[in-house]
Amino acid sequence: MEPRGLRIGVDVGGTFTDIVLLLPNGKVAAKKVLSTPPHFNSAIASGVAAILADNGFAPSQVEEFSHGATVATNCILTRSGAITALITTAGFRDVLEIRRMRMHKLYDIGWEKPKPLVPRHLRLEIAARTDPHSLAEEPLDEAALQKIIGQLAEEGVESIAVCYLHAYANGGNERRTRDLILEKQPSWFVSISSEVLPEIKEYERTSTTVINAYVQPPVARYARAIARDLQTMGVASPVMVMQSNGGMVPLDVACRFPIHIIESGPAAGVMGAHALARQIGLADVITFDMGGTTAKAAVIEGGEISRSPEYEVGGEINIGHRMMKGSGYLLRVSSIDLAEVSAGGGSLAWLDSVGALKVGPRSAGSVPGPACYARGGSEPTITDANVHLGLTNPTRLAGGTLELSPDLAERAIRDKLAGALQLDATTIAWAVRSIANASLIRALRAVSVERGRDPRQFVLLAFGGMGPVHALDVADELGIETVVIPPLPGLFSALGLLCAQVEHHLVRTYYADPVAPDFARLAVLSDDLAAEAETTLMQEGYDAHLRVIELSVDLRYVGQDHALTLPLTAANFDAAVAARLRDAFQAEHERIYGYRSERERVQIIGLRCVGRGLSPHRMLPDRLDVQRRGAPAETTRRCFFGAERGWIDTAVVSRMSLAGRHVHGPAIIEEDDSTTVLNAGWSATLDARSNIVMESQ
Repeated sequence: MEPRGLRIGVDVGGTFTDIVLLLPNGKVAAKKVLSTPPHFNSAIASGVAAILADNGFAPSQVEEFSHGATVATNCILTRSGAITALITTAGFRDVLEIRRMRMHKLYDIGWEKPKPLVPRHLRLEIAARTDPHSLAEEPLDEAALQKIIGQLAEEGVESIAVCYLHAYANGGNERRTRDLILEKQPSWFVSISSEVLPEIKEYERTSTTVINAYVQPPVARYARAIARDLQTMGVASPVMVMQSNGGMVPLDVACRFPIHIIESGPAAGVMGAHALARQIGLADVITFDMGGTTAKAAVIEGGEISRSPEYEVGGEINIGHRMMKGSGYLLRVSSIDLAEVSAGGGSLAWLDSVGALKVGPRSAGSVPGPACYARGGSEPTITDANVHLGLTNPTRLAGGTLELSPDLAERAIRDKLAGALQLDATTIAWAVRSIANASLIRALRAVSVERGRDPRQFVLLAFGGMGPVHALDVADELGIETVVIPPLPGLFSALGLLCAQVEHHLVRTYYADPVAPDFARLAVLSDDLAAEAETTLMQEGYDAHLRVIELSVDLRYVGQDHALTLPLTAANFDAAVAARLRDAFQAEHERIYGYRSERERVQIIGLRCVGRGLSPHRMLPDRLDVQRRGAPAETTRRCFFGAERGWIDTAVVSRMSLAGRHVHGPAIIEEDDSTTVLNAGWSATLDARSNIVMESQ
């Protein structure tokens, strides 16, 4: 029998598609290829075929295939999702436009809310109403629904979102609506809020259901293309997809509920960082992931990843600040709490109307790419600036597979920026880097300082193709004294895909009486959630010893708008359990918000359940044996380190050459998939697991 056990992780980015092949013995092969928008599956198929062939393996030997997808995100960012309609309870047609009545920019009279994903003429009302206690107040008007179906067919609609008042309590009307729609239009996609998000709050539930409907058809087409390509190739392994919360789900589940894979790629990097931090004994870590299009930051505190119950996609900037929401489309789903800025290697540098230098949010992507790629790009990017400064290898990238042209980088900087500002190209390139660093620092501050955390108490774990190039600049600014660069930093998110377990997240809204909770009802709801999670995992082939069920509860002070989620460890609800939950809520409220109120009553408003399917594989080997080309001889390269230091003949070393010694900056540490810039005042060495550990002197 042919040996199996190969694990493949594929992370699709805006510029590169990263592929990691992990063998049971810890050996790792990696490949970085240019992404192929809009048909991203083409790069996946060719890259996977190439990495298997290069290493002498057959597709049938692949046992696990994990994927970080960008298709759902791209649909929202480019407004290229399906033609979608919303059917809702009479009187709620404009919930999508009213939103939360928050202004992202309070004093900017020119700012406009993002246009709803469903235009008003496709948001239709119908008689269908349920009260909060799950009793039907007004039955579904089926005759009116038939007329609506005919009307939407004439509009060329492809996907329907159904969201009725209080459907979280009783989804009968929504299920009947879906049945009637599919009887008439079996090719349509239908998302109902009672399955997508059975949780109170009309705008949040409507927005989340609409986003699910909007991206579901293109995600389904993308999934079919990947499945077809892998089947043709001979890969029989099921495809697992990373969710925004850091868990994996089968491809078919991701197609039904694509809202859970919006932040798929960024979550993978944090999961890899979490696994590595546990392995090397780090409890408090800030992750810094800078790729080709964006940069992301997250926090691991006390060994736990910080998560958020909701986030926005498609906004101007996602820095995680609670008071600045409103610029994007709201998703009420659990996700890793990421701060994201539009500063990646492909981010374009440009001059605004008054001649001020700006960086981002537009990106050159992979087509045409930065000017130095010599693929038709003529506008300067962060990558072009670093190439001109010598901080990135000026002749090759991605392990030598992509030849670079420093002359084209300099020409783009000179023609598009330096000439207009009457400055030399080097000064402008350093300014581009400095402006990019300011954006990166903003992201790191958003997950630390703005959360009441002192970044000086954390270790910075940097990865992504451009993360190690800028890591020490942001660390210096924030006072961070230790920075770790993991193996395969440029493909670390692809590796992180292999560090996550299958997870299914379930939720039920239930407003308990704050004085005399119905403990029997709470017990029934928690049992139902646990049973649903167990059944789902069992159907996916997980034996009992590989299934883990974790329950939690949402609590708030009576009258509060937001709740805190706390773990539920007891098997049954009773007065003692309620008292422990109340005490735990008070302590957590004080930790997060700085105060507690003993006079306010604490109320349970919902239950949550996470069902985890544990992999029989070890997530991350003790030591990764990364395949590398022969280490180049140490050399020097002229690099620019700012006006004070100017151009310096800088030592260029490899990762493995750091073993057993300390290298002091300034220096450049080069490897196939990324470059680490070692600033003056820092030293670097290699730990026992091949991580580059840099410390401020």
